[in-house]
Amino acid sequence: MKAVILRDLGGPEQYRIGDVDIPSLGEDEVLVRIRAAAFNRRDIFIRKGEYPGIRLPAIPGADGAGEIAAVGKGVKDLAIGDKVVINPALNWGNDERIYTKDFSIVGVPTNGTFAEYINVPRENVFPKPEHLSWEEAAALPLGGLTAYRALLTKGKVKKGEAVLIPGIGGGVATFLLQMAVALGTNVFVTSSSEEKIQKAISLGASGGVNYKEPNWEKQLRKWMPEGADLCIDSVGGDNFVKLLNIAKHGSRIVTFGATACPVPQLVMPKIFLKQIDVIGTTMGSPAEFQSMLSFYDKHKIKPVIDSVFSIEEIREAQLRIEKGVNFGKVVVIMPWHEL
Repeated sequence: MKAVILRDLGGPEQYRIGDVDIPSLGEDEVLVRIRAAAFNRRDIFIRKGEYPGIRLPAIPGADGAGEIAAVGKGVKDLAIGDKVVINPALNWGNDERIYTKDFSIVGVPTNGTFAEYINVPRENVFPKPEHLSWEEAAALPLGGLTAYRALLTKGKVKKGEAVLIPGIGGGVATFLLQMAVALGTNVFVTSSSEEKIQKAISLGASGGVNYKEPNWEKQLRKWMPEGADLCIDSVGGDNFVKLLNIAKHGSRIVTFGATACPVPQLVMPKIFLKQIDVIGTTMGSPAEFQSMLSFYDKHKIKPVIDSVFSIEEIREAQLRIEKGVNFGKVVVIMPWHEL
């Protein structure tokens, strides 16, 4: 089969399309013929060697959707041709609160979705929502799951609350925006791009500010005089300290990343004097993945797609994320299969 192979770490030129064997199938596994896949920032970290557990050569990619091509002997409830979405969270376990020591994510150390076929455990495939195209379904898994757990399970968001999403534009942030708007919250965003702010407003955000502007947090406080009930942050860095100023007394800050590096000079008294709950999260359980798909199906939400490339244009595709110009998910389609 054809696949994107990462043999060495470095720049986008390290991605090469080559021939590899179709993966063998375990008793409780399914073979999925990939129709479309999608990028995450995680893929960039892996390519650069900034991610734990990398084994080369590797087939990257965590997000994907396709059709069942074969099933293991122990799989009785799926048939060839069934349309599925892949949950990239492997071996989460039975505890909804935390994953097991065997937890991993599709695409490293196991082979990923940038290939004609992938084998995954039966428990990691779910029916594709009918209202979604292949591209939209492929865009949803990792980011949608992360956003759902951050917003609902950990953030416990309620209708009418003020929600702040810093750094709008990436996949998780746009999923957060869509879900928070559907739940009837007042969503505010930050970005260094006025264009991205306006796109967020067109999707239902109540307002947004450019964090490159001085005193941007004061503008947010004009819209949220009492502060934000819930902040969901993946940026970290200096801006996290500013979130403490924006956060309402008794509010929640959910964090799932630190793309701007660790938080310097964290002012601890602001956390305990304002009774702020700081909550960590990442990915989510199989039950949350199903709930996330059901949420998108119930509200008939379609993921925000920034751009669609052929898998043969994978180098150009990833540069959109690396340069930070994307708004929504960057998707790749498989020309080896007719969509």
